[in-house]
Amino acid sequence: MQMLKLKRVPMPKRKPEERIRDFNEVALGYTAEMAMKEASRCLQCKKPRCVEGCPVGVDIPGFIRLIREGKFREAALKVLEKNALPACTGRVCPQEEQCEKYCVLGAKGEPIAIGWLERFVGDYAIQHNLKSEIRVKKERKGRVAVVGSGPAGLTVAGELARMGYEITIFESLHVPGGVLRYGIPEFRLPKRVVDAEIDYLKHLGVEIKTNVVVCKTIDLEDLWNMGYQAIFIGTGAGLPRLLNIPGENLNGVYTANEFLTRVNLMKAYLFPEYDTPIYVGDRVAVIGGGNVAVDAARTALRLGAKEVFILYRRTRAEMPAREEEIENALEEGVKIEFLVSPVRIVEGERGWVGGVELVRMKLGEIDSSGRRSVSPIKGTNFVFKADTVIVAIGQKPNPLIPRSIEGLKTGRKGEIIVDEKQRTSVEGIFAAGDIVTGAATVIEAMGGGKRAALSIDEYIRSKFL
Repeated sequence: MQMLKLKRVPMPKRKPEERIRDFNEVALGYTAEMAMKEASRCLQCKKPRCVEGCPVGVDIPGFIRLIREGKFREAALKVLEKNALPACTGRVCPQEEQCEKYCVLGAKGEPIAIGWLERFVGDYAIQHNLKSEIRVKKERKGRVAVVGSGPAGLTVAGELARMGYEITIFESLHVPGGVLRYGIPEFRLPKRVVDAEIDYLKHLGVEIKTNVVVCKTIDLEDLWNMGYQAIFIGTGAGLPRLLNIPGENLNGVYTANEFLTRVNLMKAYLFPEYDTPIYVGDRVAVIGGGNVAVDAARTALRLGAKEVFILYRRTRAEMPAREEEIENALEEGVKIEFLVSPVRIVEGERGWVGGVELVRMKLGEIDSSGRRSVSPIKGTNFVFKADTVIVAIGQKPNPLIPRSIEGLKTGRKGEIIVDEKQRTSVEGIFAAGDIVTGAATVIEAMGGGKRAALSIDEYIRSKFL
């Protein structure tokens, strides 16, 4: 094996000192020459394990071979056979824990940059309007209501529309996109990319109704009466987990869900064009170690914080955030305090945050999560000064619909229970995405959406056609 093949072609990025002043995208994407050079590293394995690591089953060697040959149009169409949102997934999915994890090149060097190549063809498809070439079956099979316009809902809608179904997406907010639009910062996933992916669904004939809260402004019974033969629920994990410690209700305390949604919803990233700034103090503490925590920290910097710290109870080796995003955060000036855990949020002046009381932690043996357990060290409490605290310790499934549907079985965390075909305990109702799994990845939600689409087609064919 040539040494040249062991090193991947690096992704060009904007300089940290430039990018922390705005919300423009950090990673610039491959040029055609870079993409072809990276694609040339692929060994074209006869039994490609990388495909096993892809939740939607993209023909990874196939599209990479086409890139290597300079056939970008064909490569993009190859990816679109299985993945309707490649420009999104190529940017935000943890490929290092999925497809790239199984690349054989990773045993001796760096795996193929499958995610970066996927982004390249996804952007190519948008720039050349390739999705307009995808045809819809003319037969109209039936009507399906999709609740929620996140990755799972968009995938179900696209898959069923291509099969010939009449699809309506019901979205509670005023613009569709779910977590893709409201939960991920502009510098990681630009809104123009989300818009382009959603335009594809409109091309397929999908109707999108916004400002509709199913089980509030419209009942499930109304959907059945409107002639929908199946209902898909993909309302995600929008309920934040709380610390449940004293001081959590002080002014200046956000959950990461609230913080990131406010920034995206009110377009604070376009300030001063949109005069809706989000308050952040000079010294910000973000509690947590996942991608959402890193997103919140980097966002706080861009909103004017002078110092931003991530407070994490384990070490960097255990941080669930993507290594790429951790590196970006450190380059931008975010600091990380390891092996600390919050005990209470300290009150400052006039009901505002003054700091966080922390206790130092020590690592123990590996626990059920696959990471080393942690325990507090007695007598090590100290106050960490901060005037803004952002809690980013995870999300739970949105409880509105599960609590509103009689006979719908849920788990102890509020997730909807489904079988292997994404069928719920109520006939005609299907579910996938974070409302089923809890907070997971975009591509995993899409994988569940694809399974649900096949199951819905099977159900309607057997019952109505």
